[in-house]
Amino acid sequence: MTADIVAWILLVAVAAYACGGGVDYGAGFWDLFAGGAERGKRPRWLIDHAMEPVWEVNNVWLIFILVLMWTGFPVFFETVFSAMWLPLALAAVGLVLRGAGFALRKPTRRMAQRRIYGAVFAVSSLLTPFFLGAAVGGVASGRVALDTTASADAWANTTSVISGLLTVAATAFLGAVYLTADAHRFAARDLVGYFRLRVWGSLVGTVVLALIGLAVTHKHTSYVYHGLTHGTGLVLLLVAAVVALVTAWLVAGRHTGWARFTSVGSVALVIAAWGTAQRPYLVPTSLTVQQAAGAARPLQWLLIVTIVAVVLIGPALVVLYRLDTSGKLVPLTDADVEGDPNHPGTSQP
Repeated sequence: MTADIVAWILLVAVAAYACGGGVDYGAGFWDLFAGGAERGKRPRWLIDHAMEPVWEVNNVWLIFILVLMWTGFPVFFETVFSAMWLPLALAAVGLVLRGAGFALRKPTRRMAQRRIYGAVFAVSSLLTPFFLGAAVGGVASGRVALDTTASADAWANTTSVISGLLTVAATAFLGAVYLTADAHRFAARDLVGYFRLRVWGSLVGTVVLALIGLAVTHKHTSYVYHGLTHGTGLVLLLVAAVVALVTAWLVAGRHTGWARFTSVGSVALVIAAWGTAQRPYLVPTSLTVQQAAGAARPLQWLLIVTIVAVVLIGPALVVLYRLDTSGKLVPLTDADVEGDPNHPGTSQP
């Protein structure tokens, strides 16, 4: 019973990181494809302003996931990290380079250096979620069974590649939705339409990749595939699809703030469907939650620590996200104040 509760907490933490971190990765994705220095100036201006207050805090969820896996399910932790150390190591390198690129780009004045740091930030924002998604695909397909030795087959197969691409598309969708809302918040009216088109484009890409994934990979993920196409898993997927369509409709109007909630809801529902389809396994058909769980006493302490974390850290995160989305954490610069009111971020001649 305790192991099951911790497993559900682990799934919630994964969903929280996928949504919170996904928004940041998505912003980096659009930074990568914003174009050259002049054409991409305004989208990157908005991305910098939108990401700056919260881009580090989302890593709290990743740390929480690692603690839950290490303490609650040591067998699962050993299995996954032994078989897929390479993609996970590449994801970790991407995390470091991404943060360094973002932090160093803003104070740098030389254009050449800004391009280098910007490229590091943007490319890492693309590759990191891909490798994380590929690792999830390897788990869902059961290729990381206990005592599996590290090999490319564990994460460089069709299922993992599709899972990685789907993860990138989902982060692009989340990032575009939040940037559309931020464009409204900063009164950058030309960027509202710019990112609105990217919301619709990334949503179409996500749906196409999801359908390709179901069609191509069901032979390799038969257990999870059955769970996603029957019962509770199918219901959650259908609700997620409806909520995603509502998001596409909301960004077409002025209620883009609500689109943030629906976009996060759609991604969280997909992850809930995956967890429901995979139960009672952590690694389908080879490692159940009970088999992977640690000793009873550490699991009980893990629940206590989780409650304490929710009480102490939860309200702070809520306040931080609330202040950020209401625009109270990013004061306008002198250039913003003196610039063209219709085009914030640019100075008038």
